[in-house]
Amino acid sequence: MVDFADIAIDVNHVSKQFRSHSEPGKTFKERFLTYRKSVVEDFAALTDVNFTVKTGETLGVLGHNGSGKSTLLKCIAGTVRPSEGVVRVRGRLSALLELGAGFHPDLTGRENIFLNGVILGFSREHVEKIFDDIVEFSELSEFIDTQVKYYSSGMYARLGFAVAVNLEPDVLLIDEVLAVGDEAFQRKCIERVRGFQAEGRTILLVTHSPEQVRFLCDEAVVLDQGKMIHFGDVNEAVTRYRQSLADRGHQVPDDHGQRPVGPDGEPLASLKQTAVRGPGGETEFKTGDTITFVASFTTQPQLDYVRARLVLHDHQGMLLTNISTSDITGGDLDVRQAGGKEHTVEFTIDNLPLLDGQYMASFVLQSPDEADEYHRIDQKLSFNVSSSSAIGGRVAFDFKLSTDTPLIEG
Repeated sequence: MVDFADIAIDVNHVSKQFRSHSEPGKTFKERFLTYRKSVVEDFAALTDVNFTVKTGETLGVLGHNGSGKSTLLKCIAGTVRPSEGVVRVRGRLSALLELGAGFHPDLTGRENIFLNGVILGFSREHVEKIFDDIVEFSELSEFIDTQVKYYSSGMYARLGFAVAVNLEPDVLLIDEVLAVGDEAFQRKCIERVRGFQAEGRTILLVTHSPEQVRFLCDEAVVLDQGKMIHFGDVNEAVTRYRQSLADRGHQVPDDHGQRPVGPDGEPLASLKQTAVRGPGGETEFKTGDTITFVASFTTQPQLDYVRARLVLHDHQGMLLTNISTSDITGGDLDVRQAGGKEHTVEFTIDNLPLLDGQYMASFVLQSPDEADEYHRIDQKLSFNVSSSSAIGGRVAFDFKLSTDTPLIEG
């Protein structure tokens, strides 16, 4: 039985239709003269969407272009009224629905901060208290008194996100904003989202990135042509999302199916603990350090072999490596006669090639043929790398240079 006292967002059988004219006139006169000739059609942007989000959870929303993701967020935010159904939100809501939404182009950044605060229901006195925090987070102090119509898309993103998160909402709605802005600001935004999660705030994130859903979300919704085709497990959501893309002609890899279980209904293999450390127990690393990723796991007696896999992503969810025990040694882990015993597997990099940034590690246990996935812990293991190198990017490649042109010292 659902305890509605613990529900932050309740989307109850929501549908939304928009009305369109087949040949709308460009002017009032044209519309008046061609009114009876034009054909009015109803377009279903959402059809009977139904789910709840518990307080403190992060829900991802995946779907192809035109699937209804943004319409759903607008219904939750209250900027669009559903044609059918009801949306309930518990607590103070802050929404970043699109780049520059709510900004008046002829007003300065400073004026728009106060305007947005008032629109979201805050007093001028409250906005004044957090004004410096907003400007500091946005890194736009030099341009805060410039009209926002002169802002770049990255500056819009900075200001919009800074306003949304510094108003300390109970519920935060984000529509594709984490993909905008430079690398350093994206990292700051994701760190702020992580902070909100630690504080128990509720987040609803619309994105095209399955890796970002796995990285940030507890559960996920998948929309397809306005209909909800999945609500729940993030890994299954990614599978359904990719299937929906494939149905539209996109070549995308498929995920594994349901995880196999033993006679007792428990997974055939289960990850217990994961850790990342240096030779001396370090948890902060520099480029060139030795780093070890450790996982302990148990298996059921009927299982013979297990393949362990390590997956590394950067802070944006970009895949850096996906490597298994078989890739390294040519073999898999023999767990026969050891059912129930705790095993340990370690992946060690002697000369860490990663450059400055925050990274996430995932562990996966699967069958040797990779047809079955037993257990996965997705991107819950974070570590930081610092580098004094002037080289940009994510990886310090070991290049060798040859040229027929003379070189000078410098």
